[in-house]
Amino acid sequence: MAKDKKTTAAEITDISKSKAKREERRKEIAKNKRNRMISRVASFAILGFIAGVIIVMAGKQLYLAAIRTTPSTDMSAGLTADGKIEGVNVADALTLADYENIPITDEDISTDEQVQKDIDDLLKEYKEVNYDVSLEVADGDEVNIDYVGTIDGVEFEGGNSNNAGYDLTIGSGSFVDDFEQQLIGSHPGDNVTVEVTFPDDYGDDAVAGKDAVFAVTVNGIYQLPAFDDAFLEKNGLLTEQITNTDEYRASIAKNYYEDNLRNFLSTYIVENSTVNSYPKNYVKITKATTKANDEAMANYYSQMFSSSGMQASTNVWDMTGDENEFAYEKSLSERAQDTVKEAMVYQAIFEKAGLTIDMDAAKAELNASSGDETYAASMVENYGEGYLAQNEIHDTVLDYLVDRYKDPDKMPSEETAAETVTETEAAAETSTETETTAE
Repeated sequence: MAKDKKTTAAEITDISKSKAKREERRKEIAKNKRNRMISRVASFAILGFIAGVIIVMAGKQLYLAAIRTTPSTDMSAGLTADGKIEGVNVADALTLADYENIPITDEDISTDEQVQKDIDDLLKEYKEVNYDVSLEVADGDEVNIDYVGTIDGVEFEGGNSNNAGYDLTIGSGSFVDDFEQQLIGSHPGDNVTVEVTFPDDYGDDAVAGKDAVFAVTVNGIYQLPAFDDAFLEKNGLLTEQITNTDEYRASIAKNYYEDNLRNFLSTYIVENSTVNSYPKNYVKITKATTKANDEAMANYYSQMFSSSGMQASTNVWDMTGDENEFAYEKSLSERAQDTVKEAMVYQAIFEKAGLTIDMDAAKAELNASSGDETYAASMVENYGEGYLAQNEIHDTVLDYLVDRYKDPDKMPSEETAAETVTETEAAAETSTETETTAE
């Protein structure tokens, strides 16, 4: 029997080191294997995510292609020659507003704001500069000034009014910084030193971001004449029918009354009617014609901007204010439904009230109003018989409703309307003569 070989401490140490190395190597191999597996899984996940994004984007594009509206300029598509929606019984498809009992208040068709605006505009035509030194410039005043601007004591281009007089409304923001506010409290004849800083992004690099000093002379303050009988008489605005300011106001109100009544009635009958079922085919057609109109308008603006050297958007939804094409298609559908609803309402009233249209007379009126005997024929060629007839139905219904609800005392007679036109022309001529004399 052989004698056991003794293992030395050095040999034990070598064995331990070898075993440790093998264990370390095994762990390293296992770690690398795990890392490779994780890497492959991560790669698959990334590829899967990218594939998912591609699929989603492709799906959106396919969906968009499916819902994208093809524009059409055939305005009479889906209409009969007499202007009605083809194959639709509007009485069943619509719950019609009670157009025979529409509640109307004076506030609904008030002309007060329109009358006051016309009078304000008239008075502005006769405004005059007041040089009274006791007057004081206040916020909102229109003043006439002259100015000389300097930067570091040197005049800059465009900073001198050259004593031509400049009309400035205080608070309008027309001038940089707080230029206008520094004139508040001054008087006609005052010389005011105005200090401002031009914005860094000002259009002129020569002055952008720089401090400037303006020597300003306040020439005077514009004042409007009082609206009274004397004003009307002085400016030739009195007539046999209009002898004072109350009658003048009433004459203006009469001219706005019917327009306001028509607008109110038109809005009321549509808002108070309910669509039970939309004619899908006509909605689709209306979407197509609406998009054609949008594109024509977008093209018009694009050409206008380009001619001015400005960059114009090529997307129709930018013009309509929609975020993207998806949003545009959605809003297009909504607008088309609104248009179709209005057409259905007018057609329903037209049929229920037993109204009729005379297209020969309508065409003759178109020719007469345009001064072109071929105008109606060109309209038919461009838009079709159905479209013109539908518009005639619209006007006939509104005329019918206005006749039902108008107040004879508020309606302008032909004589009064003609008189008002004469007054307006006279005022304009007088204003022109005044301006010429001033110059």
